[in-house]
Amino acid sequence: MSTGRRYNGDKPKLNIKKVISVIIVIAVIVMAIISITKILGNHTKAEEKTVANKYFAVYTNEKWGVINSKGEIIIKPEYEEAIIIPNNAKDIFLCTYDVDYTQNTYKTKVINSKAEEILNGYETIKAIENYDSSNNLWYADDVLLVSKDGKYGLIDFKGKELLKCEYETIEALKGVEKSFLTKKDGKYGLADNIGSILLENQYKAIKPISNKYENGYIVTNQDDKMGVIGHDRTTLVEVKYQDIKQICGDGKYVVKEDGKWQIVDQIGDIYLKGKFDEVIGINAQNIIIKKDNRYGVVELNGDTKIETKYQEITYAFDNNYIFKENNKYGIINLEKEIVLKAEYENLIYRTEAGFFEGNKQNSANTEFIANDFTVKQEGILSEINIENGYMKIRVNNEYKYYNFKFEEKTNRELLTANTLFLDKKDGKYGYVNKEGVVVVDYIYDDAKEQNEFGYCSVKQNGMWGCIDSKGKMLITPAYQLENNSIIEFIQKWHRGEDLNLNYYTDK
Repeated sequence: MSTGRRYNGDKPKLNIKKVISVIIVIAVIVMAIISITKILGNHTKAEEKTVANKYFAVYTNEKWGVINSKGEIIIKPEYEEAIIIPNNAKDIFLCTYDVDYTQNTYKTKVINSKAEEILNGYETIKAIENYDSSNNLWYADDVLLVSKDGKYGLIDFKGKELLKCEYETIEALKGVEKSFLTKKDGKYGLADNIGSILLENQYKAIKPISNKYENGYIVTNQDDKMGVIGHDRTTLVEVKYQDIKQICGDGKYVVKEDGKWQIVDQIGDIYLKGKFDEVIGINAQNIIIKKDNRYGVVELNGDTKIETKYQEITYAFDNNYIFKENNKYGIINLEKEIVLKAEYENLIYRTEAGFFEGNKQNSANTEFIANDFTVKQEGILSEINIENGYMKIRVNNEYKYYNFKFEEKTNRELLTANTLFLDKKDGKYGYVNKEGVVVVDYIYDDAKEQNEFGYCSVKQNGMWGCIDSKGKMLITPAYQLENNSIIEFIQKWHRGEDLNLNYYTDK
């Protein structure tokens, strides 16, 4: 007979099915809460970007100072002349003061990020200017020019003397790194960035053979004879020629002897003497020549590879050359095959990226042509980043990203250091985070990708402003920057118009 008891002295038994059901329900609820919290959090927050500390000149209220990459003032703007920062990763700031424009006199000093004067003991201290092939200014980033008693020398950024102050002049060899032209007793020599003497002061003139110091230097002795000396002081071409072109390739050089141009190699063998008027380029055994105002390609043994009949020829890659005929550009190979018809107004080859860019008449777009000579894309190149292997192209009023294989990528795939990513919706720009969640609403007429310092430039009603790496508005759009070729902010400061000065301003 039943007594109403559920068990007879045994321990209670669990209903396993019910327990499992309850656990599953609880887990689902917890996961849902976590997901909702994450989505809501992502919608309003973005990570703060990690930024390397760098320094920039700043101009405000007609005075010059220094800021860092967070926009913080490091040196108060109180100098009348621009402050030079030869290496923006180093707190070495060159200041000019006590300027007397009537007497053309001034004083210089070097200060650090604590505004302490450093590297004392010299009459003047200057950054060493240099210029690339497009005449853009840059500075030697590890040495400074100093003077004592009217003579010049070199020191490094720690004040170590690299060259004694015993030279009449010291200047950068134009377009070449780590090469400094010195003058003593009216004769020229060459030193490098650690103070090593590459060439003694015995020459009438020294010039680079290319923009790479490894290729050596063309020297002229006191008898007006010319040769080529290597960066390691070895003689590459004997100093005995009337003239030498600033062209080299595969250990071969273009020299003039007895009034005739020829090719010579490092052991003195001579090729193509009197067979050309000018050489444009050397690639292995193949030489681009000019003769009777026409261009072609010949081998060192004199065999013709591309007839000397074109308006222009430049080397591209492998056996392929860009040629100009009837005022149009195309591509021809050494087998004399025209692999791309001459129908372009302009045609260049980007060696580092491995593709061609061509422009046709009456077209605003550029054609991007792969190494197989097929057109992969058409648009306007906005940016090319060789270091990270991508390009940004404006295609039908939309910006798109591609790698150098012309595979379309998203900015989130390529700009991996960013915390915000430019996005467009219904004709307006905003920003999303790494998960694609909207952080900054689509309210801007134009905008730029986040820069290396974490700031985004945004445009509204014709004016530019700035938001930070978390999407917070820092500067309400108030700047009209029509004359700025680069629009970029660091906190409240925007890039100045003169790119050579590399400065920021709030004006």
